Amino acid sequence: MKKLFANPYLLLILTVLFWSGNMVVGRGIRDDVPPLSMAFWRWFIAFALILPLALPHLKTQWPLLKKGWKPLTVLGLLGIGGYNTFAYIALQDTSATNANLLNSFVPIATIAISWAFLGKQLRPVEGAGVLISLCGALTIVSRGDLAVLAHLNLNVGDIWMLVAVLDWAIYTVALAWRPAGVHPMLMLGATTVIGLCALGPAYAWELAQGRTMNIHLGSLSALVYVGIFPSFLGYIFYNKGVAEVGASKASLFIHLMPVFGTLLSFMFLGEVPLWYHYFGIGLIFTGIWLTTKK
Repeated sequence: MKKLFANPYLLLILTVLFWSGNMVVGRGIRDDVPPLSMAFWRWFIAFALILPLALPHLKTQWPLLKKGWKPLTVLGLLGIGGYNTFAYIALQDTSATNANLLNSFVPIATIAISWAFLGKQLRPVEGAGVLISLCGALTIVSRGDLAVLAHLNLNVGDIWMLVAVLDWAIYTVALAWRPAGVHPMLMLGATTVIGLCALGPAYAWELAQGRTMNIHLGSLSALVYVGIFPSFLGYIFYNKGVAEVGASKASLFIHLMPVFGTLLSFMFLGEVPLWYHYFGIGLIFTGIWLTTKK
């Protein structure tokens, strides 16, 4: 089991599975939990889990944290304070189809930023893999009909989702500058504190606007889920995956979100997959295989 979870590709697949569930939950309880409340409490729960694992490393690695405060601040604001908050705001207004489509451009944005600022180059077969997996994602979200893509209209929710996409792409690339020698749990704990400091005033503003949570078993269960799986485990797995395989390859796994979204919809909503789901899934796995194979 230990060797299994040492596989960075498995960790990235599990991460995207958790994040796909996060999108489903965020959309499902948008009327009960406002977006800033959702973002704040998910990371508060995650921090409660991170803290006991991060504290043992704080005393010996505090000098490294102080030395690397600039990249840690950027990572905390982008990865903790930014992406999910923007996505939850987006899900208040945009459709699931538009959100999945726009989120599928994270790998493209990550690769472009890596090329522009880090000088990263993709081999032709890797570039082909990216395009094939993107075509698979577009096939699923367009339901196999290009006319659907032609008639997609951007609204304010779509703009927020584009902001979230750019935020996550920059976060993924910025992981290259994380402080060397800092234990992963301590780094996650530090960035979570930074993110919560940014989310706190935003959450207070939302409360001042009269937007409060509708507390019941469903909303509380949703918060526990997003706090444990997409936040606590998801970020540990994703950070490790990026460290092992690089930003460009790791971000490609975001294309699996429409795949898992389809499967989760079938399992929990009774939506039967159609031919374009299977075709798109096949393209996505083909593209990931081409890009990640040695």
